Amino acid sequence: MKSGTNLRIETIVSELFSQNAYVVWREGTASALIVDPGFDTDAIVSLVNHHHLDPLAILNTHGHADHIAGNARMKQAFPAAPLVIGRGDAPLLTDPQANLSAPFGMPITSPAADRLVDEGERLELAGFSFLVREIPGHSPGSVVFIADNETPPFVLSGDVLFSGSVGRTDFPGGSMKTLFQGIRDKLFLLPDAAVIYSGHGPTTTIGKEKRDNPYVGRDSDFALGGEG
Repeated sequence: MKSGTNLRIETIVSELFSQNAYVVWREGTASALIVDPGFDTDAIVSLVNHHHLDPLAILNTHGHADHIAGNARMKQAFPAAPLVIGRGDAPLLTDPQANLSAPFGMPITSPAADRLVDEGERLELAGFSFLVREIPGHSPGSVVFIADNETPPFVLSGDVLFSGSVGRTDFPGGSMKTLFQGIRDKLFLLPDAAVIYSGHGPTTTIGKEKRDNPYVGRDSDFALGGEG
């Protein structure tokens, strides 16, 4: 999918959980980012090689198993690319109980992070500038990567915000109130045209979710003063 003049974002959907991994780059350049590599690592590597890309980083929005399952393969295939995750979710990478893979009977561990990021940090990677915002509630330390200098801006949101939904909050470390408040305080301040690339499902926009999202939109219980 294209957004702006030369942005290219390709989605790789991995079963078992219909999880979205992304490869992000600018047309005409080789520098790329791999975001939340899931189980279908062959498809990710094939796409990178097909377009003759050079991954400069592997970004994890959070540490749940379906979003980190491909980390080890990506590090093997692209050893120079640092693995980046929010500080609060870094322990999940190497803990199959915490990253929820062990309860499903398929314990997964990832290499440890090469770089930890914090709230408000600015990442300059592969020709993109991302503002890091921490929005816990789905996991203890979920982060979103906001390319706020693009036209329109875009957000790699992981499992924080979906088209018509939000991330589950019934996992360990989850909090519905914290998630909802983070979305409204840190995402809904973005322009309505900002595009959301979610961890599952189709893309959406900030404007659409502000209007229509039944959990955090303008007519939701949470927006009207309830707990959501």
